[in-house]
Amino acid sequence: MPTWVLTLIFWLHLLGTVTWVGSLAALTWLVLPASHQSLQPADELALIASIQRRLEPLAWFCLSLLVVTGLFQMSVNPHYNGFLALSSQWSIALLVKHVLVLLLIMVSAVHTWEVLPAIRRTRLARSGASAAEMEALRRRERRLLHGAFLLSALILLATAAARAA
Repeated sequence: MPTWVLTLIFWLHLLGTVTWVGSLAALTWLVLPASHQSLQPADELALIASIQRRLEPLAWFCLSLLVVTGLFQMSVNPHYNGFLALSSQWSIALLVKHVLVLLLIMVSAVHTWEVLPAIRRTRLARSGASAAEMEALRRRERRLLHGAFLLSALILLATAAARAA
């Protein structure tokens, strides 16, 4: 593979990582705490729904980009000895990373296809939604985003372990 192609693949992988993890960090540690302190539950859910409507397609695109570019990177790495070959620290770290990525995909799927539609339904039935329902959605949203951020940080740790090997 030409060096410029591999450089482009590494760059796209890093760009996807920074975009996804950065948006998770900003949402988890900046936007949600600020909105929770300053907005009423219904307004906070409206803000979350608006942000997520823009962020979700970007996050899923980044995930797709990371999978494709990651597979290319793995295939050209001299440590790669085949699927599920656990012969080195690098291959073990990569397996851990891939398991964490699968967990992150599951958390993101629950968030995208279960929690966000529930938030949208709650917003549409604003008068019919109880304060307890809105608070439960807010807590679930925060838990999922915290979990996704934690998984992302662990994925970066596994990446660092693979690089150090």
